[in-house]
Amino acid sequence: MVCAYFRFVEGSAKGLAQGTVRSAVDEFREQALRCPLPAAVELIGEKWAFLIVRGAFNDLHHFEEFQAGLGIARNILSDRLSKLVSGGILKREPDPSDKRKVVYSLTSKGEALMPVVLALRQWGEAWGSGPADIVLVDRESGIPVRKICVESEDGRVLNKHDDLIWVHRSEAQPVRKGRAA
Repeated sequence: MVCAYFRFVEGSAKGLAQGTVRSAVDEFREQALRCPLPAAVELIGEKWAFLIVRGAFNDLHHFEEFQAGLGIARNILSDRLSKLVSGGILKREPDPSDKRKVVYSLTSKGEALMPVVLALRQWGEAWGSGPADIVLVDRESGIPVRKICVESEDGRVLNKHDDLIWVHRSEAQPVRKGRAA
């Protein structure tokens, strides 16, 4: 899990009395309780939810399109669409061309999942099924997009625990102007 201290960094835990000894497990448990990852996984961390979001990124909008494109049972699709709508990932609106149908589309919250979906796909290519015949390219240049990675504020690629530590938000250095947090 990446939402807690992996290593206790001396002086990085605010509010601990000097000389207090805490185990890494105690620190992990405390931080894990406040981690946003479980709530995100609860909403989107299921196979069909990811595939529905991927379908929405690829212009599937109607129930029948999702069902045919994904090969998913109607009851499961109905349940997952409802959860994604109630979670704010998709919006459900009447189809302007046929009032008997509804259109599902990504909200801004859903569109923000693009890097997550792409990173998981890239991971699957590297560690699962191998490279896919279809690649995502920049429409303007036709060049495939770069691999999703974790970068430092200055653009260095960071890897696992050697380059990364968790600190309280108040202890982090401010992001320089012109860079997103």
